[in-house]
Amino acid sequence: MHMSKLRVHLLGVLVLVTGFVTTVGSQPARADTLWFDSPTSTTLTVQNGRFTDALGREVVLRGYNVSGETKLKENNGLPFASVADAKKSATALRALGGGNSVRFLLSWAYAEPVRGSVSSSYLAAATAQMGAFLDAGIRVYPDFHQDLYSRWLFDSDSWYTGDGAPKWAVDLGNYPDEYCGICPFWGQNITSNAAVTKATYDFWHNTYGIQDSFLDTAQKTMAYLKQNLTSAQFTGVVGFDPYNEPHFGTLDSGQTSRAWEKDVMWPFYVKFRARMDTAGWQDKPAFVEPNLFWNANIDFQKQEGGLLDAGTIGPRYVFNTHFYDQKAISGVFMWGKAEDGQYATDMGTIRDRAAAGGTAGIVSEFGHPLNGNVSDKAPTVLKAMYQGLDSRVKGASWWANASGSGPVLSGSQWQWDIYNGRHHELMNDNPDKVLTTGDAWNDEDLSAVRLDDSGTAVLRQDARMLDRVYPGATAGTTLAFTYEDRSRDGSTTLTWNPVPSSLPNVSTLVGSGQYGVLVWRSKGISAPTELHLPASFPTATTTVVSDLGTVYGPPAYTSTTPIAAGTDPGNTGSRRLLLTAPDSGVLHYALVTNGATAPSATVLNAARAELASWAAQEFS
Repeated sequence: MHMSKLRVHLLGVLVLVTGFVTTVGSQPARADTLWFDSPTSTTLTVQNGRFTDALGREVVLRGYNVSGETKLKENNGLPFASVADAKKSATALRALGGGNSVRFLLSWAYAEPVRGSVSSSYLAAATAQMGAFLDAGIRVYPDFHQDLYSRWLFDSDSWYTGDGAPKWAVDLGNYPDEYCGICPFWGQNITSNAAVTKATYDFWHNTYGIQDSFLDTAQKTMAYLKQNLTSAQFTGVVGFDPYNEPHFGTLDSGQTSRAWEKDVMWPFYVKFRARMDTAGWQDKPAFVEPNLFWNANIDFQKQEGGLLDAGTIGPRYVFNTHFYDQKAISGVFMWGKAEDGQYATDMGTIRDRAAAGGTAGIVSEFGHPLNGNVSDKAPTVLKAMYQGLDSRVKGASWWANASGSGPVLSGSQWQWDIYNGRHHELMNDNPDKVLTTGDAWNDEDLSAVRLDDSGTAVLRQDARMLDRVYPGATAGTTLAFTYEDRSRDGSTTLTWNPVPSSLPNVSTLVGSGQYGVLVWRSKGISAPTELHLPASFPTATTTVVSDLGTVYGPPAYTSTTPIAAGTDPGNTGSRRLLLTAPDSGVLHYALVTNGATAPSATVLNAARAELASWAAQEFS
């Protein structure tokens, strides 16, 4: 009871200090679909190490994990209690959170409750809920999720729980009684709980044929999705994440984590890839994760890996990893707040590993607790993580070294759970341990959203940080991107990328507002480059300065309007800036800001001249 009250108090403080509690209002009528929004045009593949649509545009996926509710029994392994709730969540994710994609969690336990028998009712409900996101114009990559292997490894009075494998899979093994010892963090069960390590080992070594059963269920699930989603919906499914946070459990004698990845984990992915092909997913990549601890930022946790021996995995696979700042989460190894460029090296390593594999990269989980004794770090940690996704150059150096930015990374924040703080979960089926607060799972509290007392979705984090400018589609090769969100840490505005004094007119335009800059080289694509416009960028008061022109209040899109605005498909009210440059091999730049108020033509033209000179010098 004391902890519950403390959570409520801290949540109230968090909402107060982060500033924005934003709600979904009424939505405008559906706009006509623009020609480049057709399912055929938006089909994604991986080309030249980037997600690419059928029009040749580089695509960046940004969004959230939907949802940790899948890890609970509350709704029987489904993200939502109903399709109506799924639609509400999808609309909010698009309109409030600025997302264009989700990692959609599925449960093996509920998909195959009886060995060899896939639950059609579970798959039907999951498919309908997934369809709500696809209909909202949100791309989806499903994930068969597991943590600590299975909830049925844990005693009814345990401090912890898991999710993933069905009860029958646990019953096959004679696993020891679960015990983690002195484990202040649930993740320590991964390496310290013998029940978890032995069961995990059995999965990877196909003991009792468990891995074969999982692959059978995965294939049947993918076949069901292909058959029961409409063709337009299925186009929006971009791939499949086979296994969340893989870890070996225990190693064989003399085996290293790197050898385990090569000899045990990678063959599993090859098998999964074959099952995708059989299920009709030949043209969609497998979003494969390396060993969980390959990029841990605490030395004693780090394990060699990162698909170092997989070679050029190519476009049928995506390098898919997670990143959490374990130093910050520990409360011991990082005492202060995150700073400008804190994760530039970590995110740069992810870019490098994806490039070495000849494929695209995505950070399918990142985040930080919003409750507890390290929650004060969340505003800076999340800002620094998004900054690292946008560019491998820190803010203070960006204007002087923009050409070193690298590709913009795709990412899915953990997590988007509209039921946050309103759960009713019987932990490990114990009627005396009903969890209602936070995420209702192992004392976690990371959801960016919740429902207020009226049932309206509201953000729990600063909208300035979550709802961001980012290049959803670039008609050419992205050379550099940055976004200064001006998000808050308490009452302090965090400005890590100020416009330099060498660009005085650009600085005047931006003022104290938010701004983004994209630099790209065209490839003869008639479809426009798309930048997401956050709610904080009303169309009528958004300023764009580009080699394509200067505009205050972009007009509605036409194919002959170089700088325009339009709604996103899906009727959620989400909007985008559309920049049309059908030439080839030409260097283009665009600055978009909400800081100006009816700027004069003189200032706009002077800012354009400054940016032109800067771009020519930086990208010559």
